[in-house]
Amino acid sequence: MRGPALTPDEYVDAMVEVAERDASIGRVLREILVAAHLRVHSAAGDVLDCIDMLKRDAIAQRLTERLAAARTPASGGPTTPPPV
Repeated sequence: MRGPALTPDEYVDAMVEVAERDASIGRVLREILVAAHLRVHSAAGDVLDCIDMLKRDAIAQRLTERLAAARTPASGGPTTPPPV
C-alpha cells in the first residue's frame, strides 16, 4: 500500500540526497536539465543530437581524451623550461 504522494519539494530533496551519494545521478540529472533547457529555447537539432551522443560513454570518453591532449603542451613549448 502506498503512502501519500510526495510534494514537489520532497521529490527534489530525495533526488538531491541520492545525487550526493552517487555522482552518476548528478551527471544524468544535469544532462536531462540541459537537454530540457535547450528544447525549451529551440536549440538547433544538431545541438540536441550532440547532447544525445554525449550520453554514450565511448563518445564522452573519446571527447575527454581529445580535450586532454589539446591541453598538453608540446615538447619544447613555451611552458617547458630550457635544458640546463
